[in-house]
Amino acid sequence: MFERFTKEARQVVTGAVGQAEGMGAWRVGPEHLLLGLLEREGSRASFALAALGLGERKESVRRAVREAHRRAGLSRAETDALAGLGIDVTDIVARVEAAHGVGAMAAGRAGADPRSGHRPFGKGAKDILVRALRTAVTHRDRRIGDEHVLLALTLRPGIAAEILADHGVTYESLTRVLYGAGGAAAG
Repeated sequence: MFERFTKEARQVVTGAVGQAEGMGAWRVGPEHLLLGLLEREGSRASFALAALGLGERKESVRRAVREAHRRAGLSRAETDALAGLGIDVTDIVARVEAAHGVGAMAAGRAGADPRSGHRPFGKGAKDILVRALRTAVTHRDRRIGDEHVLLALTLRPGIAAEILADHGVTYESLTRVLYGAGGAAAG
């Protein structure tokens, strides 16, 4: 499948690995793909993000990803559900960080060998890449571009989709920007 990726999409994937390394995550997740997309300039995805007003708010997205990592990778929907059960995630994070240091609950620390130097892609990131392929096929595009990765991020529930939606970037808004009013259905 990777041979069908454009140069820009490949750069997003390698950028995601770098983002995971920089955050100390042992696995690459959807949020790392999102951060990899934010690094891009001059691509279809960067054009779409700029058209939707995200260009000047990239730091806000980065901050939201860092905060989600501090919450052990829980989305706001998940923290709200836990709050409904009487579990205050913010309080738990504060207590753990008071005892073990800031970032002690950061997502993705378990399950990989830090000495190997290899950052495997987690299930969520793999799902995004497969969905990017399906999205490209849905839109009758021959290659998988960074815009397909971005579209796929909006379709999979989780941190990345939640952060994008909070910043006004949804599948529908992206489809309008990328394909016009008559864009194809969700992939």
